[in-house]
Amino acid sequence: MVQAGTAQAGAYERVYSGWKADPETFWMNAAEGIDWITPPSRALDDTQAPIYEWFADGTLNGCWNCVDRHVEAGRGDHIAIIHDSPVTRATKGITYRELQKRVASLAGALRAKGIEKGDRVIIYMPMIPEALEAMLACARLGAIHSVVFGGFAANELAVRIDDCTPKAIIAASCGIEPNRIVHYKPLLDKAVELATHQPDFCVIFQREQEVAKLIEGRDVAWHSFQYGIEPAECVPVEGNHPAYILYTSGTTGAPKGVVRHTAGHLVALNWTMPNIYGCGPGDVFWAASDVGWVVGHSYICYAPLVAGATTMVYEGKPVGTPDAGAFWRVIQNHRVKVLFTAPTALRAIKREDPEGELIDDYNLRSLKTLFLAGERADPDTIHWAERHLKVPVIDNWWQTETGWAIAANPTGIELLPVKVGSPTVPMPGYDVQVLDEGGHPVAPGTLGAITIRLPLPPGTLPTLWNAEDRFRKSYLEHFPGYYETGDAGYIDEDGYVYIMARTDDVINVAGHRLSTGAMEEVLASHPDVAECAVIGVADDLKGQSPLGFLCLNKGSGRTHDDVVAECVRLMREKIGPVADFKRACVVERLPKTRSGKILRATMVKIADGQAFKVPATIDDPVILDEIREALQGLGLARV
Repeated sequence: MVQAGTAQAGAYERVYSGWKADPETFWMNAAEGIDWITPPSRALDDTQAPIYEWFADGTLNGCWNCVDRHVEAGRGDHIAIIHDSPVTRATKGITYRELQKRVASLAGALRAKGIEKGDRVIIYMPMIPEALEAMLACARLGAIHSVVFGGFAANELAVRIDDCTPKAIIAASCGIEPNRIVHYKPLLDKAVELATHQPDFCVIFQREQEVAKLIEGRDVAWHSFQYGIEPAECVPVEGNHPAYILYTSGTTGAPKGVVRHTAGHLVALNWTMPNIYGCGPGDVFWAASDVGWVVGHSYICYAPLVAGATTMVYEGKPVGTPDAGAFWRVIQNHRVKVLFTAPTALRAIKREDPEGELIDDYNLRSLKTLFLAGERADPDTIHWAERHLKVPVIDNWWQTETGWAIAANPTGIELLPVKVGSPTVPMPGYDVQVLDEGGHPVAPGTLGAITIRLPLPPGTLPTLWNAEDRFRKSYLEHFPGYYETGDAGYIDEDGYVYIMARTDDVINVAGHRLSTGAMEEVLASHPDVAECAVIGVADDLKGQSPLGFLCLNKGSGRTHDDVVAECVRLMREKIGPVADFKRACVVERLPKTRSGKILRATMVKIADGQAFKVPATIDDPVILDEIREALQGLGLARV
């Protein structure tokens, strides 16, 4: 149980304790921050526990809360969206009034083609403002959108088409990478061909870099199908009406459709903007992610807009568009106040510019805070960013399923002392508990399964799309009365949460349960290591044995054997002989998902010579061949 420590005394502790003492009042007060058509009579509906709903009997509209209400409040000329695309060398701003017109027009055209409240619409687009407009147009009509990462493989898109059975698909003709065009339309056509369910129509946004061939009778062009259309008004929906479905990978290979209810989603995100991120109207908030991921849903689209802030839509990379100074240019040119990105992006920048020399070329006076999420933030990366950016660098921890931070440093309430390696403390709504395998609470500082006592707060998943049994089995069965996060870690004496690894990544070496995250911290502290990963490989004697993968800084100049030997010694010094860390290999890059998560489970299967399926989310499948070659050099990966 999280206890108040000296580090927590003060404003945060009062807010957290206030929520814990009276959750109903806390969330009803938070609900006053958004516009209702019919206010809810209560916050929590627990009549179907452990399936919970929030603000279920209220009515509202998501698009109204993100767009129209700001125009009505006299803020129509404020910038809602800034699009910055180094790959097309284009930048533009869209005001709230312009956004309202564009979204109402698109929604009207969708309505004219038969899209109504409750219909599903798949969105398959790159990082352009039209992706957000499509999401908001669905919300305007009460349609349920499901964004699929642009450029996702046709088979994976087909699986999602069959699961959510969309009436329409909204796509772009192409995406643009630094060195290539990604042909979206052929992927879409192949996916529709593979799918059992067939959409009524597809809307294609034609980009000048590639104009796609439209299929007569099925495809309509973005602009022409809106011509002469009457704009749509906002359709009232119930508080528990699904806003969207977002698919996350499942352990069985079948994707899990995370559902997000409209009211809880808006209430929670609206609360987070001033309280966690210290952002409000007029501030520029940049989540350097993609609309295909949960960060894109929550903090590129909905949260900044519901708060009346300006959101960045960036079509580029942290490096290579054109160099490792890309992020700093965006911050300078658009006066970004808060940057929210993944540690992997910072590590890519740090690897190309270890001394942070490019940072000095830009004026970063507007930047007040850097937030990290998506994977564990290693201390070395945090220290590098603190040293060069001279702003608080704050980790926060959450999941696709939760939609917003489980643990964070609530800078808008009180900037708590940063403990490097910890995403700080639980946010109101989250009663975080660390349990052993039998479901019993463990002592502070003891590694265990991170769980959250039910009910989960507003904005988190109430269920999975058409799969309630799977929802119960995946998240609720193992620890009755708790949500199982799938992460392992501990809570210290001050109530700070530490996420050390996915539960599957805790390895058992001769009976000792060891965190791969702790080992990666040690490796990352080596001055020549830019990025690393540790996995557990099968060992006849000890059950599992740790193995490290090291990516070195550009221009390191050290021999691989020397770096590996020093890392082995470092592990022995910092963790001890119990870790049995004796092997590591230097690789050029690590296999990752497009959102930056390292594919450790896939690496384990390669090392152990097991059959595996190439993950649909992988950024570049060729990397797996490089990993196999490196492992074979160590005598592993033998089938």
